[in-house]
Amino acid sequence: MKLTTAGESHGKALIAIIEGLPANLPVDIDEINAYLALRQGGYGRGARQKIEKDTVNILAGVRNKLTLGSPVCLAVENKDYVHWEEYMAPEGADVSHRRLTCLRPGHADLTGVKKFDQTDARNILERASARETAVRVAAGTVARGLLRELGIEVRGYVKSAAGITDEKEYSFEELADVKNSPLFMPDEALCRQAMARIDRIKEDKDTAGGIVEVRVKGIKSGFGSCMSYGEKLDGALAGAVMGVQAIKGVEIGKGFAAALARGSEMHDEIYYSEERGFYRTTNRAGGLEGGMTNGEEIVLRAAMKPIPTLMRGLNTVDLDTLAPARAATERSDVCSVCACEIIVESVVCFVLAQKILDRLGADNMRDLKERYAKLG
Repeated sequence: MKLTTAGESHGKALIAIIEGLPANLPVDIDEINAYLALRQGGYGRGARQKIEKDTVNILAGVRNKLTLGSPVCLAVENKDYVHWEEYMAPEGADVSHRRLTCLRPGHADLTGVKKFDQTDARNILERASARETAVRVAAGTVARGLLRELGIEVRGYVKSAAGITDEKEYSFEELADVKNSPLFMPDEALCRQAMARIDRIKEDKDTAGGIVEVRVKGIKSGFGSCMSYGEKLDGALAGAVMGVQAIKGVEIGKGFAAALARGSEMHDEIYYSEERGFYRTTNRAGGLEGGMTNGEEIVLRAAMKPIPTLMRGLNTVDLDTLAPARAATERSDVCSVCACEIIVESVVCFVLAQKILDRLGADNMRDLKERYAKLG
């Protein structure tokens, strides 16, 4: 299964093409739109989310809410394009206006204009923008539906926002209603503290990041490989999550804490009984050993940096004059860690669906379910 996305932040639309989906997979448009709405929500988001109100349009590959086995094409319209058409239209545009020459630290601006031989950083930011993740959420929700058909569920929450961190470990079941929280935080008191911190940061015209945790329950053992390093599932997951804009760190299971522990405190000892077969009483590995699922819950965390576009700007250089300048402001989010959590969940869903199809190779959902059911 392969995903290709296209589109610019202020262009006509964002597009996702998914190749390799089996036929007869149910596609729930309402669920896709619900996750698109969650991506736009969360405390600390800016005004653009009120403009767009993202919804998906399925252009190809689905008939009567079922995939056909052909490529699926999803589109999310940029409703703000009406205000940008004269500057962005592929048919011809006034590129002398809305130029971005005050390069923004923390963005792709400077490296992008050098790499792609541009004189306007807008030609970089329009694609590098996190706006692109809308269609990755749409595609990931389709993949989530495939996982659900196999009895696999994915949930996540915000573990830390604006420096307020929840150190508690939650069961999968305790995360069922966490998206009802303004910050996707299970602990109401910590959520209120984080919201107050975000308010203060907003007053300072600054930004904040956070940490998200994603959990996967019900996936059987053996997905991924220890025989080829390019096929390790933890590598694929980490790569996909690091590919999300603003992510600066990924850990699985105990993650970096494992480096501080003794071996006896880290590794999950193995037991056997006739009733349960092989089992473990701990899950410090986060469900992955040797690059493969081991049948335990997958536990993955991602660290999001503060959004690099500050309302007060940062010191930079003007591309035209090479004189000192203040960075331009393109958006007004203070903290978008909730959006990050939804996006990370979505890319995790897609990678897992890829690995399942790589191993089981079914052309239709009936064959896929039968092959998955036969696994130990």
